[in-house]
Amino acid sequence: MYGIALSVTSCLRAQTRADVAWVISSDGLPLGEPNEALALTPGGGRIGNLLSGAIDGDLIDFASRHLIQGRVFSINVSEVGALIAGLPLGGSARCVLTPAAELPAQLWPALLSREPLALICNLDGDLIHDTVLFTRDNISESDDEVSELFRKGSSRTVITGEKIITIMYPVTKLAIAGGGPIAEALAENARLLGWRVVMAQAVDQATGLMADLASIDAAVIMGHDVESSSMSLAAALESDAGYIGALGSQKMQQNRADWLAYRGITEISRVHGPAGVNIGATSPAEIAISILAQAIEAIRAP
Repeated sequence: MYGIALSVTSCLRAQTRADVAWVISSDGLPLGEPNEALALTPGGGRIGNLLSGAIDGDLIDFASRHLIQGRVFSINVSEVGALIAGLPLGGSARCVLTPAAELPAQLWPALLSREPLALICNLDGDLIHDTVLFTRDNISESDDEVSELFRKGSSRTVITGEKIITIMYPVTKLAIAGGGPIAEALAENARLLGWRVVMAQAVDQATGLMADLASIDAAVIMGHDVESSSMSLAAALESDAGYIGALGSQKMQQNRADWLAYRGITEISRVHGPAGVNIGATSPAEIAISILAQAIEAIRAP
């Protein structure tokens, strides 16, 4: 749900309807990535997907009914539908679909700040009559079951009685501006860490990747063009990224610093450049490991 928070927040501020869906259980279908969610807007707008898109069409149809309150839907996926979505087998899934405005208002700032949280949906049959949010600040006020699940430190959904407990823990995001062998090695090794990786070579796309980075996230800037790489670096500096690494020689670092200074950006102490721990790395894989080690250290620093 962290991935759709910015878009949903924009809809709510503009008083535009948005419906939010997430999977709470499945039979025969993979549950997908932790915190996976889908946001739907009138007219067919869609942000994110669930189960590789296999159930998105059904949810769009349900959302077109303009639900007044949230509810739980059961959706079947045929073998053919699973094949089209790239899933190994068909099956069924149970999903929550609710108007975003019916969820606690504090949910969206918490998601944007990438805080761990517990969202409790209280049911009356398949209808959601109430939702309650807990974060680290007030988790002590929850019941023992919710507190115990929260302390486990991982995302999960548990259905117990007339209650859906959804625990969400953020996953570190690595935003890579640029391409090439080092970028590919970075992406591959970051995924081994369980990080979410987003990459872009076009400068307008690369700067967009930086918009919602939080303190648990990392940005790595590469490229030989001073202007485009500096624009990406400026966008990273505007974010709350816990780590910002910039590849390139000392001369390239200075050229970028000059470009930023000319535009009034002089506080660049957050930038690690040249990026990476000095381990004598030469190959793309070694350079990637040195950068990720430095990023982990920066993100976890007290």
